[in-house]
Amino acid sequence: MFENISLAFQGIWGHKMRSALTMLGIIIGIAAIISIVSTIKGTNEQIKQNLIGAGNNAVEVQLYQGDESYEFSWNAIPKGVPVLDETRREELAAIENVEDASLYTYRSYADNVFYQNTAFNGYVYGIDMHYFSVYGYYVQWGRNFVERDFTEHKKVVIIDQTVMSTLYPNGVNPVGTCLEIAGSPFTVIGIVDQKSSFEPVIKNMDDYNMYRTDSNGKIFIPGESWCIPYQFDEPQNAVLKAKDTDSMTNVGKAASDLMNGSLNVARGSNITYKSEDLLKQAKDLQDLSNSTNQQLIWIASISLLVGGIGVMNIMLVSVTERTREIGLKKAIGAKKSRILWQFLTEAAVLTSLGGLLGVGGGILMASVISRIAKTPTAISVPASVIAVVFSMVIGVVFGLFPAVKAANLNPIEALRHE
Repeated sequence: MFENISLAFQGIWGHKMRSALTMLGIIIGIAAIISIVSTIKGTNEQIKQNLIGAGNNAVEVQLYQGDESYEFSWNAIPKGVPVLDETRREELAAIENVEDASLYTYRSYADNVFYQNTAFNGYVYGIDMHYFSVYGYYVQWGRNFVERDFTEHKKVVIIDQTVMSTLYPNGVNPVGTCLEIAGSPFTVIGIVDQKSSFEPVIKNMDDYNMYRTDSNGKIFIPGESWCIPYQFDEPQNAVLKAKDTDSMTNVGKAASDLMNGSLNVARGSNITYKSEDLLKQAKDLQDLSNSTNQQLIWIASISLLVGGIGVMNIMLVSVTERTREIGLKKAIGAKKSRILWQFLTEAAVLTSLGGLLGVGGGILMASVISRIAKTPTAISVPASVIAVVFSMVIGVVFGLFPAVKAANLNPIEALRHE
């Protein structure tokens, strides 16, 4: 085998230009496939990242009426939907593949929050002690909520960076200032930020609408103090931190099933807890992207077919050129199998070199496409390995006929060949 490989390299090196032109079809085909696969993988990761976001594996389970989330900003508290307690939160946290769970209430458009004469129109959340850890928030200035803030119904508030920049321009320190929420004064005790390297890729209005709601900022108060500005305790939503991204779908389904077990709503009310299956949304978009890109892969594969035909042609030429050499080897006792494997090895080495160069070219091409088209790419190692192996298979398949022809040459006629 090693002798055959050595002979193959000698043959390729002896005809450098011819070998390079023969490999060109393989190089182009493999490079095209690798660049397309890399672009597909990068696009799929972008789709998944855009939907799931910060990468904290947070799964939200919200109260829905039909297909719309139930907004307490303009809806009354529905009958038969209880306020959840710590026992239910612990049951949620005990679900398989869940690291932590939190219960919260919120207003998506709080028009009754003021700082001095400036109105705030963002989110107000009533949270528990677990909310910040589930979502990956950390206190940047001031302090976090402590147990006494909850048990004593303290009128304290924590704001995020967006609220600070909106309500407190000119470098004013928010800690210690007072916000008015529905006529009740709340003291700002801290500013939080979220641990995330995620930046959404916004290319159109749909992308903008997906992320624009976060631009108004968030205000957090202790969940036990929620009834101070909003008069009543309200049924909570839940958010769970899954151990990994792939567990999010099952975690969301298990949590919604558990929470729906506590409902006692009227038949036909269409009120239920649901988790938004972001992974399914991502998969649907990925499948749509893949169906188009698979066609490009098939088109690129035509280059491999052309390259394979070129390999067969050049190997037939090689057999013709080396007819006397083949006759001499057979005359001194070389078996058919040895001649067969010699030419098959040469064809496989030729296409494998083309495959390796094609992988390098594909990676380079993917990088160029990423820079020009501003699209993400992700190099697939398995695809690169498969591409090289497949190029070797092409050499074996298309080199088989010339190899068989060489192995079946009559040694006497071969020796007479001019």
